[in-house]
Amino acid sequence: MSVPFYVSPEQIIKDKADYARKGIARGRSVAVLQYCNGIVFVAENPSRALHKVSEIYDRIAFAAVGKYNEFENLRVAGIRLADLRGYSFDRRDVTVRNLANAYAQTLGTIFTETSKPYEVELVVAEVGDTEAGDQMYRLTFDGSVADEQGYVVMGGSAEVISSTMASTYQEGLELGAAIELAISALASDNGDNEGPREITPTQLEVAVLDRTRSQSRKFKRLTAERLDEILSSGG
Repeated sequence: MSVPFYVSPEQIIKDKADYARKGIARGRSVAVLQYCNGIVFVAENPSRALHKVSEIYDRIAFAAVGKYNEFENLRVAGIRLADLRGYSFDRRDVTVRNLANAYAQTLGTIFTETSKPYEVELVVAEVGDTEAGDQMYRLTFDGSVADEQGYVVMGGSAEVISSTMASTYQEGLELGAAIELAISALASDNGDNEGPREITPTQLEVAVLDRTRSQSRKFKRLTAERLDEILSSGG
């Protein structure tokens, strides 16, 4: 009688984590930063149809890296959850903390109970009435959640980009300065080449949660033309 093949639980978890990290690292990075009037999302993404950054609810937005079909499923589920809660109770009852908890439970369950984990990393953010009220949560493939302040970088060479960001980021940046900082940090992920890469507005997907907007929906996408105007004016 043959002995059944055995793999320890620790090895299974390690293999799953390594598999997910490799999948996430293959994608281009996303940077999320607080600026004086809200939160800005800057992603390397030349596609105009397949978005890495999306609106979830009035004051809440979503950014992701990894496999598109997997994080798109999570995005749609988040919108449905937010709409249901807002309809059943009140729009003010829809919070990014509840959404982050729901995503953490979903990702944790997928990681532990299925053979293949999701190859995704997420940031969900909510803009407050003041800068102190802004909230950003980073969620990883295993359901881990972290409350972030100031900025957060996901995907690709996140450690290299975060290091660049840490040396130059300041609170209270104007929108143009925050976008320039994000582009400079993303360009530092240059592989093994000397010097930073060149990143043009057409290669970027940029959106903001702007607390100064008069309507209840604070999310707005920035076109390449508008991005050029902001960067040239510095504001």
